[in-house]
Amino acid sequence: MSGYKVTDPNFPIDISNPCRVLIWNNTIEKVGRLGPVTPGLKSGPTPALAMSLQPFNGTAAPPPTTTQSAFKRPMSMSMTIAQVFDTSLAADTEERRTLLNKIQPMIDQCYKTVPDYIPGSAKVNNFRSGSIIVDYTINATSSSPDFTSANIQLANSLKQAGLPVDPTLFAESVPALLFNTTNKIYPMQRLDLRCIHPASVAGAITWTVNKIDPTLDPMRYSIIESNTSSTLTVKNASEFDSGRYSCVIKRNNISYIQWQDIVIEQRPKIEVDADRVFECKDQTVQIKCCAALYSIEWDRIPDGDKLENSETNCIILQHKLLKINCGSVETFTCQLKDLKELQGYSYSRKSVTIKTSDKKFDCTSETLGIGQIGDKVNGPCENGRIGFITYQCQLDGWRKIQIECVLPILASLQSEVQVLTEEKIPGFLKSLSDATVKNSIEISQSASDVKAIVDMLHQLTIISTNMTIDKTVMNTYLKTVDVIVSDQTNNIWGELNNGNTTSNTSTVLLLAIEVTSNRLSDVNFTLNESSIQLERTLIRNSFNLTSQQPNSNTQIMFSDVPEPTFVTLIIFSNLDNVLPTRNTSKNDTGTFENRINGDVVVIKVNQTVNNISLTFDITNELLGNPQCVFWNFDLDRWDSDGCKVKHSENGKVTCECNHTTSFSILMTKNFMDDKALSYITYIGVAISMASLVLCLIIEIIVWKSVTGNDTAYMRHVFVVNISVSLLIADICFIIGAAIAKPGESTPVNPCSAVVFFIHFFYLALFFWMLTSALFLLYRTAMVFSQMSRAKMMVIAFMVGYCAPLLIAVITVASTAGAGRYIWKKDVCWLNWSESKALLAFVIPALTIVAFNLMVSIVVLFKIVRRNVNSATQKDEKHNLVVIFRCLAFLTPIFGLTWGFGVGTMVSDGYGLHVVFAILNSFQGFFVLVFGTLRDSKVQQSLAGKLRLKLSSDPPRSLLLQGHRLQSN
Repeated sequence: MSGYKVTDPNFPIDISNPCRVLIWNNTIEKVGRLGPVTPGLKSGPTPALAMSLQPFNGTAAPPPTTTQSAFKRPMSMSMTIAQVFDTSLAADTEERRTLLNKIQPMIDQCYKTVPDYIPGSAKVNNFRSGSIIVDYTINATSSSPDFTSANIQLANSLKQAGLPVDPTLFAESVPALLFNTTNKIYPMQRLDLRCIHPASVAGAITWTVNKIDPTLDPMRYSIIESNTSSTLTVKNASEFDSGRYSCVIKRNNISYIQWQDIVIEQRPKIEVDADRVFECKDQTVQIKCCAALYSIEWDRIPDGDKLENSETNCIILQHKLLKINCGSVETFTCQLKDLKELQGYSYSRKSVTIKTSDKKFDCTSETLGIGQIGDKVNGPCENGRIGFITYQCQLDGWRKIQIECVLPILASLQSEVQVLTEEKIPGFLKSLSDATVKNSIEISQSASDVKAIVDMLHQLTIISTNMTIDKTVMNTYLKTVDVIVSDQTNNIWGELNNGNTTSNTSTVLLLAIEVTSNRLSDVNFTLNESSIQLERTLIRNSFNLTSQQPNSNTQIMFSDVPEPTFVTLIIFSNLDNVLPTRNTSKNDTGTFENRINGDVVVIKVNQTVNNISLTFDITNELLGNPQCVFWNFDLDRWDSDGCKVKHSENGKVTCECNHTTSFSILMTKNFMDDKALSYITYIGVAISMASLVLCLIIEIIVWKSVTGNDTAYMRHVFVVNISVSLLIADICFIIGAAIAKPGESTPVNPCSAVVFFIHFFYLALFFWMLTSALFLLYRTAMVFSQMSRAKMMVIAFMVGYCAPLLIAVITVASTAGAGRYIWKKDVCWLNWSESKALLAFVIPALTIVAFNLMVSIVVLFKIVRRNVNSATQKDEKHNLVVIFRCLAFLTPIFGLTWGFGVGTMVSDGYGLHVVFAILNSFQGFFVLVFGTLRDSKVQQSLAGKLRLKLSSDPPRSLLLQGHRLQSN
């Protein structure tokens, strides 16, 4: 009989025998979803069809009566909509209900064309991620109805409704017990998932694991085929093997999928003390073991030892050590308590070794043991936290140098996020938000907790790549962020931004916020937290928003938006305490110490917007030099490209930018746009240049009369070249000041040329000082040695000009190509923050100052012992003394000047800048006084020249009187 199967071959064939329809899906019967079928028609979870065959009476029997109520086969189906999954579809939201009410009638309408479909039975049950997977059920009257044409019709109808569906991605999707166990599954166990081939479904079996073909990774998976089944083996399973396992049978009309969600428990993380060495004496030491979410125990407790459970998730063994057992070695193992089946796995236990020693030690502790200066050891966390603390032995004992301890709930969430799937993101964010708010006080005092939360938020951005985020989920997200950027965490962020291992935590947070804000649902909504305001809205033509945060009036304005588009705006009033202020390189903040002096605004738009205006309230009006900046993730710093200051007045700064990202304003605490300081600088430079010109004029006037011997000649050569070098450097300084404007980018080519000459001539000044010191040392230490004037001149010019030229050329060659030769803003001078090019001036200059001071001390010692007086002529002695006096006065002055110059790079003290400006501006005046005017020979020669001029040009009255006498 067609459509019926013999259930008992020994049963006698008789027309009066009752017949029943067997369950169509033996896989469902196998997994116990619908239950086995029993003879006869029974109510229950398994649909059955019963009928009686009427006795044959010679006439055609009427056809058997069947009704849909007598038989209906539930079928679990799925289809894929080619759109990004929205988290609102995972909860009972208006968006979910709207989509369900749109799809469900379409399924019913299109499937009515299938003869075996029971009209009105279509029901949408669930939406899953992976695009949008729609799970729905229908009822049919046959085992394998043909839905091919109906699915094509349904795909076309959904496409017209704005829901693109691939007609080849329809499937019959049935939950099955592929891995038959009621126990939890743990890492490193073997998984054998068996898929039984239903008799009613023809086709080859293939497998997918989280939509990925496992045959691509034969090291992790193996598949064994048989005539009736296929077995997928997961070798050495880990937490990352959690997910949906699907057995797929390709058939003509739609695929038949049996699936099971496999959850592999988190690997137990047992933390024990590192191996310890203790002093040989009678004492009790502590051995600590902690594990979140699992019960633990020590493998043994020696007689006399005590066990403490004073901390959550931890057990502490108070172990007695005896002096008589000096040198002993003991091992204790902490293991899982109630999971004996896991004892064969390495993660189920951890051991610690305890030793005693009589060696000399500098540090001792009943927990950390003994150690010598510089030794490091990892110790247990405190107050039940999970992780470790690194200690170092110092002069005053063991000191904490690194803390990596987090709350147990955060440690558990850290493990969970590693295997999180898109569907579970809303629930995970709710758990994270609840844990963060509940433990906000503890978290605000722990850098490790804050960093752990930021890392989890960053991990979520990776997992949620193919989904959009609705208002509810974003609200829980912002509640978490609001806690970790609150005022209470200011000190923690200072520690994170300055630390060597966590210096990127704040920028990782900003990146996570930016990426998440770019995935919001295209609906209008507003969210507000204590320090955060979020606005998601559709803008047309133009848009204006004013912050509703307390003490904030930040305004954002869009103009000339080409077409309607959604925009996300997030205003943070506390991120100025979180983000680093570097605007040049990762570890430096530039010439002056920058401050974020306003709100931080994150802007994300679905299309290009070329004109954005932002008006910030200045939070600290003592700061100046506003810069409109955005965070450049490629450069890892604040950048001003594409942004400019439009207005800055009345406590507000208005910026205009031509792109969208995270914006704020940087201002400098020590910006020296001070009129008094400017007057000091420019008046001082003018006096310096005038003094140098006067010095050169005097040298020209007295040159022949004061250069009678080699010593005098060389001394005045030194003075002339020092004056020329400083004069040209001052002229270049004036040119550079005219080129560079405070708060604006420096023009690269003209500024680079000016900086090269400033660098070269300032170095020449110091190298001519060095030459004079070497000459003085030579003339006082080697009295009887004579060097020709020509040879001395060659050496002097080689040292005075060739050496600084070589340094200047090497500096520009090694830094200009990378764009790191000069400052990018404010001043024309050697770069400090990116390339440290300024060291090419500071190091030679300060080295020469130190050497010249040493020479001055040596020469002073010789003068005191009268070595110079006894071996030199009077005129030569005079010139040596003048050189010494010049060195003795100018070297400290130049040294102090550039010492204060280095200080201005690391300090924002106004007085420091004033002193540097005075000393630097009046260097020419000091050269005139100590290099020329204080020389008695110069004074005598100059006075003589002036008297001669006066005597050779008598007054007109005397000439007239003489003429009368001659006429008489």
